[in-house]
Amino acid sequence: MDELRRRYHQDGYLFLKGLLPRQDVLAARQAYFEMLAPSGVLKPNTAPVDGIFDAARDAADFPGIGAGASPNNGKPGGTTASTFVDLVLQAHYADWYKETFCKHPLLKDFVARITGWADNTVAVRRSLLRNNTPGNKAIGVHYDQIFLRHGEPTSVTAWVPMGDISLTGGGLIYLENGHTLGREVEQDFTRKAAESGLSDEETRNAFNQNMLSTGLLADGPREYAQTFGRRWLVTSYEAGDVVLHNPFAIHASTINYDPNNVIRVGTDLRFVDGSKPWDKRWDKLYEFNDGV
Repeated sequence: MDELRRRYHQDGYLFLKGLLPRQDVLAARQAYFEMLAPSGVLKPNTAPVDGIFDAARDAADFPGIGAGASPNNGKPGGTTASTFVDLVLQAHYADWYKETFCKHPLLKDFVARITGWADNTVAVRRSLLRNNTPGNKAIGVHYDQIFLRHGEPTSVTAWVPMGDISLTGGGLIYLENGHTLGREVEQDFTRKAAESGLSDEETRNAFNQNMLSTGLLADGPREYAQTFGRRWLVTSYEAGDVVLHNPFAIHASTINYDPNNVIRVGTDLRFVDGSKPWDKRWDKLYEFNDGV
């Protein structure tokens, strides 16, 4: 555990192979796509757990949610996407997700041990259960503290791929040594906010005038990495894997070009040190237009 803790602090993230039982993750994936099936997102005559996108459909009718999907965390997509997006939101409220998967004891126990928080480890209720259908917009470049500024930066995010993700399947990518750059960028945002006369409340807003309307650092990972002379770290994932990252680790995702049209699904589960002030705006389930 000491070596894992050292790597987490050194790199800003920790890639854990097979932390969760594979069958538990696939059971959640099965339940997720059974919920989404009425939208027509799945290829006919395929198993829900496989999550195969129906390539005959328009990808624009099946947009992702969360960071960068829509300004100010609004509802993405047009009227033709409404059925799919509504079901995606409802999945956050399903017992198989919020009561079973999000509260997996192995995950919380590991976070409690690696952080040393023990009984002060709080699992944050608000999570982002996101899909990435082939060819659709990827998750933009960001670090989590942008959206958690109403509390101290103690959060640990567990990114959990809900299913196998190929190298070209739209998985999460991390900027090499991005956690050090993230701290510098946040300090720069704070300085700019003071210089432009923003109030404390405006400064904490992820969508203030010094930020993009989506709260992101950039839409394009390639250009962002080139600007700072750093590399993106990319890998494939398997059901059961977990990546922990700190609140300043800069990350994004790639566009899903999976050759078999597998839909990428993953969730962000966050933990905080309950003995310190944390962003209580996250003490609720996910919803659109919530300002977070």
